[in-house]
Amino acid sequence: MNNDWYEHSFGEDYLIVYRHRDSAQAQREVEAMMGWMELPPGASVLDVGCGMGRHAMALRDLGYAVTGLDLSEVLLAHARRNDPGRSIRWVRGDMRKLPFEDKSFDAVVNWFTSFGYFFEDEENARVLAEIGRVLAPGGKFLIDFMNAAYVERHLVPLSERTDGPTGLRIREERFIRNGYVVKKIAVSSPDGDVRNYEERVRLFGLESFRKMAAEAGLVLESVRGGYDGSPYDPDQSPRLIMTGRRPA
Repeated sequence: MNNDWYEHSFGEDYLIVYRHRDSAQAQREVEAMMGWMELPPGASVLDVGCGMGRHAMALRDLGYAVTGLDLSEVLLAHARRNDPGRSIRWVRGDMRKLPFEDKSFDAVVNWFTSFGYFFEDEENARVLAEIGRVLAPGGKFLIDFMNAAYVERHLVPLSERTDGPTGLRIREERFIRNGYVVKKIAVSSPDGDVRNYEERVRLFGLESFRKMAAEAGLVLESVRGGYDGSPYDPDQSPRLIMTGRRPA
């Protein structure tokens, strides 16, 4: 498997493969989750792994001062086009080495399983350490991750569809290997050209997050199992949504 898959898979085809994720859905999710954090209006919020910017724009609409960070210049360019007034600060950077000063933000959020991308567990833990570093004392964090046990039981091995606007055929193969959930994506054009991508995410469980958070000097305070705020059930919950803070 390609250890640096994230450097190649978040390009123009990603925008097509994930076209079905809309802003209205992001708005609903963000409103629910930010309600749990109880941040004051105008609080500075960093969206780590902001991608196309759907969640960052929802944060802006809730009245926060938002910075969106991503490694993909393609996705950031898309976000900037949808933010012509530059109401959000869009920054290119690696989540393992955030390009911000210590104690810069009142809150840091990491949405929709934008974690666990790296081959070494130490690199994934470094992301939490960086979140802790850039949080102000008393600052809050939220990580919205998949629930590994639920994924293992409900994984769809194969799906195929056609993207209406482009006519591209999208084939997605999913499997679990060596503690990672892997998705292989083939994007085929009508003329027979095929472009292949891979996505791979480490199947971290709650106890692993507790350990990484503690090592980063963060306190994990609450765990929920879905965007509806339901209690976390390690066997039944579709999501693992964690909130906490950096001690004051």
